Amino acid sequence: MNTVNDSTAFPGNQGPLPGTFTIEARDGAARAGLLQTAHGSIPTPIFMPVGTVGSVKAVAPDDLLAIDAKIILGNTYHLYLRPGDDLVARRGGLHAFAAWPRPILTDSGGFQAFSLSSLRAISEEGVAFRSHLDGSRHLFTPEKVVSIQRNLNSDIMMVLDECVPYGTTRSYTEKSIDLTTRWALRARAAYPAELRRSGAAGNLLFAITQGGFFQDLRKASIEALAAHDFDGFAIGGLSVGEPKPEMYSLLAASAPLLPDHKPRYLMGVGTPLDIITGISLGVDMFDCVLPTRNARNGTLYTSQGKINIKRKEFAEDDSPLDPACSCYTCRTFSKAYLRHLYAAQELLSFRLNSLHNLTYFLNLVRSARAAICNGSFADLVAHIYALYPEEAALVAGESR
Repeated sequence: MNTVNDSTAFPGNQGPLPGTFTIEARDGAARAGLLQTAHGSIPTPIFMPVGTVGSVKAVAPDDLLAIDAKIILGNTYHLYLRPGDDLVARRGGLHAFAAWPRPILTDSGGFQAFSLSSLRAISEEGVAFRSHLDGSRHLFTPEKVVSIQRNLNSDIMMVLDECVPYGTTRSYTEKSIDLTTRWALRARAAYPAELRRSGAAGNLLFAITQGGFFQDLRKASIEALAAHDFDGFAIGGLSVGEPKPEMYSLLAASAPLLPDHKPRYLMGVGTPLDIITGISLGVDMFDCVLPTRNARNGTLYTSQGKINIKRKEFAEDDSPLDPACSCYTCRTFSKAYLRHLYAAQELLSFRLNSLHNLTYFLNLVRSARAAICNGSFADLVAHIYALYPEEAALVAGESR
């Protein structure tokens, strides 16, 4: 382990302003860092609970504070369509509207515009689409997406990009990454660094690298975007239906190429094995709907591995869900009660299961950070791989 101080503080300012990223320790390629935002600092590696419409499903802001979530994610597409970014702005931005005092990252909404709309068209100008709610027509340009996110006043804004599906041809992917680069530079021009870093606004702007399933195109996308002054860099377009070994191979080839002194974000990828592998490759930030979605389906993550609370074997099990977990669910309720709630389809089941799964994912990245700082990260990786043998078998020899 090497302890370093790679601070990107901004000239002429005293103290860290939004965008300052300090790498505090390394263990191999894994990094423990600290990202400053207008609503507080974010220790990395970090997992971001997904609050698509300004709400993390089944849990309230006080629940998230109780489990010490440092940042949540919202979605530009959904908040633009309902309730509308102008309405949110009139209520003081998304932090005030949702009563969330800590940092927020907003996705650009491009993926949703592509995936949720059956009628959409991509051009140099942007992406034209029909709302999945009422069929109304809309156009997302790189500039408009920045404007929407500034109305939301998110701490981290993502540029508009095109996420190509698995199986897209090389020729189309080449054109797509060029378009994504041009869109990113238009977004950057619409909100230049001197304004982002003035301390008055504090909305950081992250670029999204693409490249489909071609390693050389991933490299080309990273090089094109890394030549410009963004506050962070994301890897997009993974976990879109490809085989797991292929995803890990591309991640291993891409992550080390991202700028070392900026935060690195792997978008929408998030089993525990994915996260610990991403951290081992130098990724700092993760988000995924998996912990809350699986919680609502009865799949729970524990220190002994994954369980399905629906199983009959838990009907008379009075032990806590996870004796190693200190969340409200594990401190208070038995497996038998959690199974009963799920079987009865009580709404409390969604909340208690979600609280636990989110706690597990947050504890995972906290454990990773501690292990990086004390030089024992390899032991943690081995432990997590052992907990998920079936998934580990899929990627054995491909990415480690």
